[in-house]
Amino acid sequence: MNGHHRGRGRRVVFWRHGQTSWNVEGRFQGSTDIPLTSTGVAQAKRAARLLAALEPDAIVSSDLERAADTAAELAAVTGLDISYDEGLRETYAGVWQGLTHEEITQRFGEEYAAWKRGEPVRRGGGELETEVAERAAPVVLAAADKLPDGGVLVVVSHGGAIRTTIGRLLGLDPRSWEALGGLSNTCWSVLGEGARGWRLLEHNAGTLPEPVLGDDD
Repeated sequence: MNGHHRGRGRRVVFWRHGQTSWNVEGRFQGSTDIPLTSTGVAQAKRAARLLAALEPDAIVSSDLERAADTAAELAAVTGLDISYDEGLRETYAGVWQGLTHEEITQRFGEEYAAWKRGEPVRRGGGELETEVAERAAPVVLAAADKLPDGGVLVVVSHGGAIRTTIGRLLGLDPRSWEALGGLSNTCWSVLGEGARGWRLLEHNAGTLPEPVLGDDD
């Protein structure tokens, strides 16, 4: 078998953490370590029961508390160990962290507008989205590489980090990564391995996948 076809049928499930108080307040979290709310824990428990049905082989998680505690709910129902990696942390966003959406648009309106246009912006003096992808994608690929054929990896991370990593793994131009909508708390996106590399099978899902039936699978 040549390397291109090795490990066909592997899937990577990107799972966003549960709700935090800063999510509710509309505050930009970035790398700030904010815990889950009781609602967030309940969301993680519910989603974990669904994701367990995918029979994951491995779990890798951001080491920030909101992701680690979300991952713990899946570990509890699957019996899997979790490996933690700071490479899966959310985008560091400097002085934006802790501010509400309104405060950011008021104080850093130009910077915010440029980011929304798809320009490479160090939001709050923090990381570029491409830099987030450069640290997170290798963590995901290394873990996926250890999967058996047909294996499933669950990556527990954050909205921004997940979006950039998916964009990188799909080979999309960074300017178009914003075309991938955001992930709701404890929703997930699934990448599957096809003949030409990774492809997006589901995005921001909260229910278990149905197989694609038809001419385009």
